[in-house]
Amino acid sequence: MKTKYLFIGIVLLIILCLYYFYNPGLETYFPKCPFYSVTGLYCPGCGSQRALHQLLHFNILETLNYNALYVIGLSSIIYNVSIKGINKYYHKKYYNYLYHPKTPIIIGIIITTFWISRNIPYTPFCYLAP
Repeated sequence: MKTKYLFIGIVLLIILCLYYFYNPGLETYFPKCPFYSVTGLYCPGCGSQRALHQLLHFNILETLNYNALYVIGLSSIIYNVSIKGINKYYHKKYYNYLYHPKTPIIIGIIITTFWISRNIPYTPFCYLAP
């Protein structure tokens, strides 16, 4: 069981090093978005590789510029892991709002709204495009 977590940690560290040292916006060997390649429209994840590169360099404004939803998603992951860790290791019973029955609906609405908004070619929506 521990070797599985060690393997995942090593792979994650290698990926983070790759994105730290190489800019996906400048290098050609990083994968391109298949949805954008086929349709010419931005998906909710477009710009996430460049956003990760900027986040690893602590350029928060550039991270938001490439994909604002990336920061929200990362924040929700940190929140989820924090609540689980606090509840497990400190024997607390904090409620995790990500497990609320309406949370998937709200997240779906946010992602769909972001997806549609970033493809509208007028100000202020064009600022959501990567």
